[in-house]
Amino acid sequence: MSIIVQNEQIGKKGSLFSPRRRRALRGWLTGFLFALPVILGIIIFSYYPAIQTFFWSFTDFNGMEITEWSFYQYEYMFTIDPDIWKIFGNTLLYAFVSVPLGLVLGYFLALAANFKVKGVPVYRLLFYMPVIIPGIVNGILFSTILGGNKFGVINELFHAFGMSADKNFKFFLSGNTAMASLLFMGVWTVGGSMIIWLSAFKNIPDTLYEAAKLDGANAWQRLIKITLPMSTPMIFYNLITGVIGALQCTTPLVIDAAGITGAPGSGFDNSLYFVAIKIYNEAFGGSAYYAYASAIAWVLFAFIGILTIIIFSTSKWVFYGEED
Repeated sequence: MSIIVQNEQIGKKGSLFSPRRRRALRGWLTGFLFALPVILGIIIFSYYPAIQTFFWSFTDFNGMEITEWSFYQYEYMFTIDPDIWKIFGNTLLYAFVSVPLGLVLGYFLALAANFKVKGVPVYRLLFYMPVIIPGIVNGILFSTILGGNKFGVINELFHAFGMSADKNFKFFLSGNTAMASLLFMGVWTVGGSMIIWLSAFKNIPDTLYEAAKLDGANAWQRLIKITLPMSTPMIFYNLITGVIGALQCTTPLVIDAAGITGAPGSGFDNSLYFVAIKIYNEAFGGSAYYAYASAIAWVLFAFIGILTIIIFSTSKWVFYGEED
C-alpha cells in the first residue's frame, strides 16, 4: 500500500505530465507560437538568402542558371573592375566623416534638450520631427534647398545678398560638392540619436551631480567627469550601429528618386557611388549579375565584421560601472 502511495506522489510531482509541467509546457508553446512568425521571417528572409548568396558568389549565376564554379567574381572585383576602389573609397570616406559628425552633433543636441527649462518637450519634438519624415520627402526637400540652379533656396539667398551672382553652387550636381552635400543632408536627422542619448542621461544618478556641485565643479567639469564617462556605453552602441549603417548607406538611391543625384544613384562622376548601391545596380540595375553582386556583398559583410571586431577589442574606454 505504501509503495502505491509513493508512486502516486512521484507521479504527481515528477511526471512529465504533472500539472506543473503541463503549465510550463503550455507557456513555452504559447511563447514559441507568438515568436514563430519572427523566427520564420529571419530564417526565410535573412539566413537563407545570405547562405544562398555565399554560394552564388563562387558561380556565374545570372538569375537563371549556374554553369561554372570558380573564384572569378572575386578576381574580377579586385583586379578588373575599374570602379571598385573608388566605390570602397567613397564608402569609407562617408563612414569616417558621417559617424563622428553624427555622434558629436547628436550628443550636444541631447545635452541641449536635457536642460530643465520651460517648454523643453516642445524642443525635443521639433528636434525629432525630421526623423519621421519619409526619405523620399527629404530628398524632394533637399532638392529644393540645395538645387544647383538659381531656383535653389540657398542659391537664391546668395543672390539676394549679392553673392555668387554669376555662378550657382552645384551641390549634388557636381562631383566636387556632392559628398559634402550628402553629409550636410545627414545632419538633418541627428534628432534620432538624440532620443537614445537622452535615455542614457536619464540613467545617470542625480546624486553624482549634486556631490560634484558641493565640491565646486562647474558645468564643464561635470560634463567631462560625470556625463561623458557615464554615457560611454551608449556612445559605444551608437558607434557600432553608426559604422554599420554608414557602410551600408543607400541614401543616394533614395534622393535619386527626387532627381538630384544623377543616374542611377551614383552621383555625378561616381562621387556618391557606395558599395551598397553597387550591389543593387549589379543585381537589379538591368545587368542581373547576381553572382558578382553576391561577391561584393560578402566582401562588405567581411569588412564590417572585421571592423566591428576591432571596435569591440578596443572598447576598454567604455565604463559599465564599478567592478565588485
